[in-house]
Amino acid sequence: MESFFSFILYPVSAILWFWHKVFGTVLGPDNGFAWALAVFFLVFTLRTVLIKPALSQMRAGRKMAKFSPHIQKLREKYKNDRQRMAQEMQKLQSEHGVNPLGGCLPALLQIPVFLSLFHVLRNFHPGAQSNFVFDKAGVDSFIQANIFGAKLSNWITQPEAELALFGTTRTSMMIVAIPLMVIASVATFFTMRLSVKKQTDASMANPQSAMMAKFMMYIAPIGALISGWFLPIAVLLYWLANNMWTLGQQHFLTKKIDAEQERERQKEIEAKKATPRPKPGQKPARDGKAEAGQETATATATEATPSKPAPGQRPGGKPGGKKNQAKNQAKNRPGRQASRAKKRR
Repeated sequence: MESFFSFILYPVSAILWFWHKVFGTVLGPDNGFAWALAVFFLVFTLRTVLIKPALSQMRAGRKMAKFSPHIQKLREKYKNDRQRMAQEMQKLQSEHGVNPLGGCLPALLQIPVFLSLFHVLRNFHPGAQSNFVFDKAGVDSFIQANIFGAKLSNWITQPEAELALFGTTRTSMMIVAIPLMVIASVATFFTMRLSVKKQTDASMANPQSAMMAKFMMYIAPIGALISGWFLPIAVLLYWLANNMWTLGQQHFLTKKIDAEQERERQKEIEAKKATPRPKPGQKPARDGKAEAGQETATATATEATPSKPAPGQRPGGKPGGKKNQAKNQAKNRPGRQASRAKKRR
């Protein structure tokens, strides 16, 4: 394991070393609370680095909520064709710019950190000459440090002989570890509860996912209580600090994303107000090209509409030919006009 995680073990131990130097200068290098604060700020440092992926995760969840009805339709349409459903889902996520792995990234990045911290703590044992970036003085300082008699690198279920080697007892370990287990369990429950509460319609489109989230909301705290008997005190401190950070981070990021969505909604409202409304009885044009096309069509239709026929002109046709012109001239001759006058007398 050491060779596999060496690229993480050294940075993790270096961060722990740095914060111990900071708090050890104030409280004393062998003070247990200096080491506890170093573990807390190790978590805070790592989680600060992961804020951006966590923010991307929450934004992706909000995007998923917007097109969750489409997801539900795809599930109903291709319920008998899993492969086609997966293809259509991937296409939909690509169109909306959602990465399905984005939501898992912060949690996945914490797993190797957790394992690395556990391995670093296990290497603080009597007689060790070094522990990654820690020299012998750093190892001895950690071994001598305690919180109310409980050593940070030990756990409750260790044999009495090993606990005695570190200068502690099972009773002292239980006095410190059990309250930490309970607090970590409660913090885990509220963290999971807030996560489930913030789930949007995207999870409702997948009932199995929603059911699993509710199941984990109760299983994870129980897991904290059980595993606390087998984890070092420093790992319990890591777990507690991690859940505390998660609660604060979810509250902060939720307010930030809500503000972003509110600004987008206000922009959409202002854009609608800026759009000119059509006059009464006028059909709204889709764009300028449609209006220009409508005017051209109206002008063309006006030109094509036939006017009233002139005297001697056939309706709907061209003016009469030579025969019609000759008849009109004969009617207007002077002799015929005189005979018409005599008849009238």
